[in-house]
Amino acid sequence: MEKYVISLDNAEFLAVIKFLLITLIILPILPNQEYTEFNLNPRRIWQIVVLVSTVGFAGYFLTKKFGSKAGLWLSGLLGGIVSSTAVSIATGRIAQQSPDRSVNALQATVLASSVMYLRILALIWFIQPDLVPLVWWKLVILSVVGLVLSIYREKPPVSNGDQSVKNLTNPFEVRPALVFASLFVLLSVVTILTQRFYGDSGLKTLAVIIGVTDIDPFILSLVNQTTIAQSLAISAIIISMMSNTVIKGIYFGFLAKNVRKAAAWRFGLWAVLHIPIILFT
Repeated sequence: MEKYVISLDNAEFLAVIKFLLITLIILPILPNQEYTEFNLNPRRIWQIVVLVSTVGFAGYFLTKKFGSKAGLWLSGLLGGIVSSTAVSIATGRIAQQSPDRSVNALQATVLASSVMYLRILALIWFIQPDLVPLVWWKLVILSVVGLVLSIYREKPPVSNGDQSVKNLTNPFEVRPALVFASLFVLLSVVTILTQRFYGDSGLKTLAVIIGVTDIDPFILSLVNQTTIAQSLAISAIIISMMSNTVIKGIYFGFLAKNVRKAAAWRFGLWAVLHIPIILFT
């Protein structure tokens, strides 16, 4: 049983306590309702903080236990089911603090982003199954592209032997998550203003804007609309994904400077490949 136990030093133990405080105390007492004309929900905003912190925290311990390759890949796979944008920030922090793990962190980020397309496809199937025959192959193709990009690497692994992670700085910090949550609030306000002044004609512009943050709420609201043409809805969905792909590359590249070029061409190529998919809508 000892091989399944992860020992904690003092800093890690304090990080666990901090994580429990944020999750179990602050989150439940926040009101779960919308305020102001911009529909800001305090609990939803704080969930973003918890989400970003959780991904980084889980990635840290998975990496510590299973090694840089297995740990980060597993974290990317599971994190992509929840939020690939959060993964790009959390793994970027890991790459920033441990440059020798940057290649694996980049691969985990791309893997998480490839999972996003399948997650969105599942959401569309659940909310509006009529759209699935029109969109499934587009999202599967984009997901496969991401999977291929996540496997490719410019250089061999750092080590073919020991996969344990030594001297890995604990990534659990609230500040980066708060920045992400603030960006989420800002984009929520911008979204409402865009809808107010441009209406349906600004839908594609809105899709580009919303791609900077979590695109799930936008897509869910979009597929629920029966007054929007299916072709327009699908175009807006893929445009938001393209925008989100670009911003995830920027998030990760800003933090992980030593693999910035590798991140740029991967996410750049991936974003460009959305264009023919949009044209075939």
